Amino acid sequence: MKGNHPKRRKDKYNPYNIFENENKYYIEFVDAQKEKICIEINKEIYAAFNQFELDDLHELNIFDRHMEHSEVYEWTLESKAQNQRESAEDEALRKIAVEELHQAITTLPENQRRRLVYYYFGNLTYEQIAEIENCSFQAVAKSIRTAEEKLKKFLE
Repeated sequence: MKGNHPKRRKDKYNPYNIFENENKYYIEFVDAQKEKICIEINKEIYAAFNQFELDDLHELNIFDRHMEHSEVYEWTLESKAQNQRESAEDEALRKIAVEELHQAITTLPENQRRRLVYYYFGNLTYEQIAEIENCSFQAVAKSIRTAEEKLKKFLE
């Protein structure tokens, strides 16, 4: 006595099946003695069980899409961390590089240094710097380009 039933993935712990046959609604399950039982139910109960299955399906989809499916260890969490800690060696090397960069910047002429700082540390465009310094876009671009070349040579 199988009829139309919703085709959907179900939770493995779902103990029943619902279906419709000739405008009648049924629920089917296996009892404690392992016998298959099929009971006619009204449309409202069928709708309630159908909604339960849809809610379960929604939860299964959330689990599949958004939950961790691998074993969680300290090293797996650290590898997935957004703000991973850098090693002491990497931190020291980064600090040395920053110090060298600052030292190199201090060797630049005043105009180049100021424009480079505006551009890289002040996040200003060439146009904005030109307006602040009351000069041309080309002058700012040339100063910054020259400063970059000098820094590159200094840091090599």
